[in-house]
Amino acid sequence: MSVNDTVTLIPKGQPLKGQVSPPGSKSITNRALLLAALAKGTSRLDGVLKSDDTRHMSNALRQMGVSIEEPDATTFVVTGSGRLQAPEAALFLGNAGTAVRFLTAAVTSVDGSVTLDGDDYMRKRPIGPLVQALRQAGLSVDSPTGCPPIQVRGSGKITATRFEIDGGLSSQYVSALLMLAACGEQAVDVALIGHDIGARGYVDLTLACMRAFGADVTELDANTWRVAPTGYVATDYYVEPDASAATYLWAAEALTAGAIDLGVASDTFTQPDARAQTFIAQFPNMQAEINGSQMQDAIPTLAVLAAFNRTPVRFVELANLRVKECDRVQALYDGLNAIRPGLATVEGDDLLVAADPALAGSHSDCSINTHADHRIAMCFALAGLKVSGIRIQDPLCVGKTYPQYWKALESLGVELEWVKA
Repeated sequence: MSVNDTVTLIPKGQPLKGQVSPPGSKSITNRALLLAALAKGTSRLDGVLKSDDTRHMSNALRQMGVSIEEPDATTFVVTGSGRLQAPEAALFLGNAGTAVRFLTAAVTSVDGSVTLDGDDYMRKRPIGPLVQALRQAGLSVDSPTGCPPIQVRGSGKITATRFEIDGGLSSQYVSALLMLAACGEQAVDVALIGHDIGARGYVDLTLACMRAFGADVTELDANTWRVAPTGYVATDYYVEPDASAATYLWAAEALTAGAIDLGVASDTFTQPDARAQTFIAQFPNMQAEINGSQMQDAIPTLAVLAAFNRTPVRFVELANLRVKECDRVQALYDGLNAIRPGLATVEGDDLLVAADPALAGSHSDCSINTHADHRIAMCFALAGLKVSGIRIQDPLCVGKTYPQYWKALESLGVELEWVKA
């Protein structure tokens, strides 16, 4: 299929019922892949996500001498020597933000030169704060545009004793430095500049994963961690289901008054986006203001759900959404107003959704530009459950994190109309 193809959901006006198992967590899978690659020995990762993002990460690690086998659809078996080798060619990472950011730090431990690059979308995504933090610690890292491509020249060892990072733009910068720090020659402190950090819960995910692979991390204060020079130990590791993916299914259940069994309770997730279920459970009486800073990937789901709420909802602290796969604040504004003019307003980095329950059962002859962003495609599919005529462009971009998304909806009784360009 081409990026110009579209899919339209045919509203049935009936509850969605059935059982759907969300894929493994993308965030945890890419952390576990990297840590297993940095460990000496063989690790078995079960419950993993197999998608575009994790494929880019695993392929890059293979280029650097790591053996990665895939015995089934939800398992990686990773065998590493305890260090990454310089690749013969540039690492192409598509638009996988976790892969680019985590590897930018990790490959500074390589003895040799490494170039990291991505697609046109990735070349617009900032990495300057991470590059600056690495350079200030004495590492040779260069990114002329402040975005990929990035050139790294490693000496084969990490002698830094302190990294300082502004994590306000992305918690992934902090996670990248923390995971690298365990590979140091001596203990390394990772310190936040300022007190703001995007989605701090993802740093907690990183620390949990690091400890599972043998790292020794001490929290010195609210903004500083000390990481011992332990390296990593091969281990068997289970990856929990993806909470961000689960939000679409929770929202589809709420929108249609359905009953969708995910096979996992919302309160068992450790990922920050799982807190979105609290707001979804309020539908159609969602609260007037929702802070998106700590559950960023769930905001597109909540914003589309809010369009059918009884009262308007303001989403605040969304600055980080502007530097995702696309400017998601703008994409949500454009998409909601394509469905019905005036449905959304942007004020600074706030998004105000002018809720209207009467949208359900209406028709909108509109086309949603997904900007090749999986989350924009998946969230606007929710609107298509209630409003006829919505065409979603480039529907296969969901392969970035949830390749089986459309099949999952079909398994619940959703009818899809595919149109090839």
